[in-house]
Amino acid sequence: MNRSAVWHPFTQHATEPVPPVIARTEGAYVETTDGKRILDAISSWWVITHGHRHPKIVEAIRNATETLDQVIFAGLTHEPAEKLASALVEMAPSGLDWVFFSDSGSTSVEVALKMALGFHRNNGSPRSRLVVMEHSYHGDTIGTMSVGERGVFNAAYDPLLFEVDTIPFPAAGREQETLDRFEALTRDGKAAGVIVEPLVLGAGGMLIYPARVLTELKRIAEKSGTLFIADEVMTGWGRTGTMFACEQAGITPDILCTSKGLTGGSVPLAATLATDAIFRAHFSTDRAKTFFHSSSYTANPIACAAALANVGIWRDESVTERVAALSKMQAEKIARFNGDARFENVRTAGTIAAVDLRVGKAGYLAEVGPKMRAFFLERGLLVRPLGNVVYLLPPYCVTAAELDRLYDAVDEAAELAKSG
Repeated sequence: MNRSAVWHPFTQHATEPVPPVIARTEGAYVETTDGKRILDAISSWWVITHGHRHPKIVEAIRNATETLDQVIFAGLTHEPAEKLASALVEMAPSGLDWVFFSDSGSTSVEVALKMALGFHRNNGSPRSRLVVMEHSYHGDTIGTMSVGERGVFNAAYDPLLFEVDTIPFPAAGREQETLDRFEALTRDGKAAGVIVEPLVLGAGGMLIYPARVLTELKRIAEKSGTLFIADEVMTGWGRTGTMFACEQAGITPDILCTSKGLTGGSVPLAATLATDAIFRAHFSTDRAKTFFHSSSYTANPIACAAALANVGIWRDESVTERVAALSKMQAEKIARFNGDARFENVRTAGTIAAVDLRVGKAGYLAEVGPKMRAFFLERGLLVRPLGNVVYLLPPYCVTAAELDRLYDAVDEAAELAKSG
């Protein structure tokens, strides 16, 4: 094969090997052109839920292409989007009555930020400050980088980013510091909104905090008139053990962002759900109060058909039971590393399990990250550590035997890392 013209994401081409070419996907596996089966332990960047190429989703996509392709969504509508919006309102926390479609997790968050600012402006009390949580990651577009952690991911783009207020991550034993800081930042009534990844901060290192913190953050936000935005792009669709992580805190956010598992991971689609109050702030005979956002592929009918099939799988199959079973297995199997001097911060949240390797240099740029990635790939395992953080986030169809294989490999990788 001639040199590829592809520029891969989050890839340093000067140091990374040529990537394997994937020819087929099925269940919990991706398969290379030479027939090597690789266990997808990270759900292909957290998107695959039921497994690759679920037959019902594939069939829905195929059937949709017989009648529809892209349809402009400004001034027109179509049945897949209408049915999906109704289904999402029914499945989401009560009170999220409106659905705005977009293309990716990043754009769903951009939409949420614009909704929050537009809400206050259109109601005659413009607020412009946004509050974010330390170590967060919300995407790679300008707005989402601005509300995410500043560092190696976005240092080169700093001139493009806007300033935000930051609350500390609610680390164990320091939760009250987070709540006190948030209350102080909202006391003057100028914060437009707060955005958080509920329960688990993904790219920030699979950092986990308790549901009671989420409950209190929402209470403080309501008291100050600060809109509460839940970025459920990764945490939704069962990852933390419930359909949406917010359910565990007993809260309804003002705005909820979802993508990744929305179509079961088959094709790109995102949605931003909002309360009626936010919609009404943009509902006016004054056309200047229109919500000015769109993308060319908003509510793509084929993607909506895939998402509807995914909703049907959740409704008709025992997905909740599979999620509960996987959550239990993850907690039981990662417990082998408790008290192991090679590891620290052994943790789980629903189907997500993570552990920090004790190495000389921590953080995303830790050299152990790429070395471990290569180690796992040689053994037919797709595991992509976040620096020294090893996490397992497999599709819900993974078996106990496959998890044993993964944990044995983590054990072996840690031993190699310790020996240098």
